[in-house]
Amino acid sequence: MSGSLFALVRSRIPSLGKPLIETPDGTRISYGDMLARTGRLANALVRRGVKPGDRVAVQVEKSAENLMLFLAVVRAGAVYLPLNTAYTTHEVEYFVGDAEPRLLVCDPARRDALTPVAARHGAVVETLDATGRGSLAELAAAAPEAFEDVGRAADDLACILYTSGTTGRSKGAMLTQRNLGSNADTLVGYWRFTATDVLLHALPIYHTHGLFTAAMTLMLAGGSMLWLPKFDADQVISLLPRATTLMGVPTHYVRLLQHPGLTREATAHMRLFTSGSAPLLAETHEAFKARTGQAILERYGMTETGMNTSNPYDGERIAGTVGFPLPDIAVRVADPESGAVLPADEIGVLEVKGPNVFAGYWRMPEKTQTEFRPDGFFITGDVGKIDARGYVHIVGRAKDLIISGGFNVYPKEVESEIDLLPGVVESAVVGCPHPDFGEGVTAVVVRTPGATVTEAEILAALDGRLAKFKQPKRVLFVDELPRNTMGKVQKNVLREQNKGLYA
Repeated sequence: MSGSLFALVRSRIPSLGKPLIETPDGTRISYGDMLARTGRLANALVRRGVKPGDRVAVQVEKSAENLMLFLAVVRAGAVYLPLNTAYTTHEVEYFVGDAEPRLLVCDPARRDALTPVAARHGAVVETLDATGRGSLAELAAAAPEAFEDVGRAADDLACILYTSGTTGRSKGAMLTQRNLGSNADTLVGYWRFTATDVLLHALPIYHTHGLFTAAMTLMLAGGSMLWLPKFDADQVISLLPRATTLMGVPTHYVRLLQHPGLTREATAHMRLFTSGSAPLLAETHEAFKARTGQAILERYGMTETGMNTSNPYDGERIAGTVGFPLPDIAVRVADPESGAVLPADEIGVLEVKGPNVFAGYWRMPEKTQTEFRPDGFFITGDVGKIDARGYVHIVGRAKDLIISGGFNVYPKEVESEIDLLPGVVESAVVGCPHPDFGEGVTAVVVRTPGATVTEAEILAALDGRLAKFKQPKRVLFVDELPRNTMGKVQKNVLREQNKGLYA
């Protein structure tokens, strides 16, 4: 029996005529249309030389055809590698060089810039735009619908998602057919998804939240999606009466609370709001409940594992916690140095184990080994505790990760770019509380003696070198960075000193 993720999706199709996607322009894609479109795309991929196990890197805007491409890659037995559309050519080159994809699919406007990048690493370039048009779409239009799905074992890769570490070097998290299928299937049951559900999909699909937690869960339930190109509060409010569920990040809920249209009447048809990708402030949770009568369900996941925990569907959803371990997933708290498991209410590093946990980092066996305990638990790097009732609390991040607007920003990568600039001795990048983004990326810089480099000059120099979400919202200057006796920069001191910067 095939362990293919697509075989699982196919087995859950409620009926060929059932709507899968509806877009704001009125485009409707049924489950039958999905089979036809993904068949054509899979044939096009094969004709471009894609073989089972090959990587297909994709940097295109969110569209229904982009989702079809992901499914087609899986049908063809290849490995999908989504890239944030904000990544610069400089950043994309690293991913292409590391993953060595057979094919790089990009927006037509980026073809000229990315063709030499692809050529240097043996990849072929095809295009796809936000409307679903491009050279790959043309190839697919000329291809047949019929495609014999490539059989895959449960442990074969389905996707590589890149995530960074404090070293600044991005790591490719290898996600298997089993990882993605089991996690989405668990969420179908835990969050009570059925074929009657309509998910209001306003997330990007180049990371795990929008692609797997949202779209894959919905497809395994046989439901439908209202497919928005991006989050727009006016559009979301107008569509709420047609939906039953919304998955968002804290920034989305902050913006909905600023909208006069968020009322009990507007949300009366909704059965579930979930939040993730960043901590949800207790104030946001309480304000949303007061306005709508609905408690946002907060959960906890990460690139390497998908979803690990969730507040209960039935039962108390406690603000400031991320709920209980999901079925088939074990979560524990351990001493970060010794690895000793800690009792209830003691703070340590969170570790997880289950069918959702990734297969390791792409071409980094040594790094993979250091991230797992001998008994198979993955060391998340998140600091937390489990209280006496079993609720998991996230209290910090061991690796100084910044989450701004739901996107992960790794300080070392930003610091490395700033430190290269003329007039800069060194820099430290921290996240400071931000009313809209959760955390604002903030750079604290020490100038070379006599240098007059300004905030505006540093921000201008970073434009084009880093994706917009990684660029500092403010650059502050100091004579020296605070350090402990070992010489390590005390980022906690910088965060404390600047905690009111965006108030």
